[in-house]
Amino acid sequence: MIKYLQICGVRGFAAIVLGCNTINPKIMSKSILYTRVSTLDQRTDRQRVTENDFSLVVEDYCSGSIPIFERPEGSKLKKMIDRNLVSSISVWQIDRCGRDLRDIINFIYYTSERKIPVTFLSQGLSTLDKDGKENPISKMIISILGVVSEMTRAQILENQRQGIELAKLDPNKYMGRKPGSVEDPIKFLSKKKNRQALDLLKNGYKNVEVAKIVGLHPNTITKIKRHL
Repeated sequence: MIKYLQICGVRGFAAIVLGCNTINPKIMSKSILYTRVSTLDQRTDRQRVTENDFSLVVEDYCSGSIPIFERPEGSKLKKMIDRNLVSSISVWQIDRCGRDLRDIINFIYYTSERKIPVTFLSQGLSTLDKDGKENPISKMIISILGVVSEMTRAQILENQRQGIELAKLDPNKYMGRKPGSVEDPIKFLSKKKNRQALDLLKNGYKNVEVAKIVGLHPNTITKIKRHL
């Protein structure tokens, strides 16, 4: 979520979120630090070591497989960009933007077209130079690191698949639920992701947002919501 505001104050923040047109965009232009972790249990401290250097910290809790502008807080960042309220964006490392090379490139293209430099802090790379021109060396390295991020995600998924296949060989480890059986509501809501989804629903998040954040099927979110 958008957690920090150091310059524009409450009225300026309201203008950003609500889309008011009473604030001069040139005055309100902000340097943004964007952070992301996959679950609510993870922390973003390592990504925010230089947070005091920025006007706003925008924080998402969702899978890296979701395109950045489709994430709950990433979509708000896009609105700010479209209103000329963003001067620069910094991210700890490239995989915080996405695990798909196409999504990463789309994000960089969108920001570069609007002359907004994106800096990847841990890798020391910036998409634009001081004159607002694309940095060809950085562009090449970012593309390579984007491929590495994509390969990492593919390997994670493959490891998960292999782990499940191996567990299935031992019926005591991977039994699953018997067809036609009804799961106990308390046991159902006690599952880690289901518990996280329930907390988010109680805090006013929409079903589709909760599904993306915790990585559950929308039907499961609907089932969880019945227990509110």
